[in-house]
Amino acid sequence: MTIPLWCLFVVSLMPIIAAGVGAKARLSLPGGLDNHTPRQQAAQLDGVGARAYAAQANAWEALAMFTVAVVINHLAQGAPGPSGLLALVFIVARFGHLAAYLANKSNLRSLSFGIGLLCCMGLVVLGALAP
Repeated sequence: MTIPLWCLFVVSLMPIIAAGVGAKARLSLPGGLDNHTPRQQAAQLDGVGARAYAAQANAWEALAMFTVAVVINHLAQGAPGPSGLLALVFIVARFGHLAAYLANKSNLRSLSFGIGLLCCMGLVVLGALAP
């Protein structure tokens, strides 16, 4: 299995990690964790809990974009070395994005998002340039 495909698996876990942080915050609300109306309860969060749920939503969005980039690259047989490097940088950027989101560091969060976006675009370009 290629490095980008392994990275895709890791990225698929990121929304779950963010959800875990958000669930911990929801546990602290009156009545504890509400699995009957979780989105209504999440709307009551503030601070790190609210940011965790926002990070979770963004992680799902990034997963979709990264999936498309990895599949295009994989099917086109993009150069393995550069493709693996871009996928690994994407992972680092996304963990940075999550950490910056939770720490309320908006500029760092935007930088991490931008790096991840460039990695996805690079994966597609490598696929397009493949012989």
